[in-house]
Amino acid sequence: MMDFGIASVAAITVVCYLGGMACKASAKVNDEVIPVVCGVTGGILGVVGMYVMPDFPATDVINAAAIGIVSGLAATGVHQVVKQASKSA
Repeated sequence: MMDFGIASVAAITVVCYLGGMACKASAKVNDEVIPVVCGVTGGILGVVGMYVMPDFPATDVINAAAIGIVSGLAATGVHQVVKQASKSA
């Protein structure tokens, strides 16, 4: 069975989500900038994860950064899902 390193990708999403929430709690950061912060943070964590995590799903820097960026932007999507679900309830 193939292991795609899903736990490491989920970890990047969680860290980026927490970073986005910290930005939101700060009055100094505009809401429009938060997805960029999550994407950049995810890209950096993706490259770090490639070197640190043995089961990371990328073996080169470009793919690691891309996986990290997508994971970081997924944090923004998770936030929007939670926000919309609580809004309609």
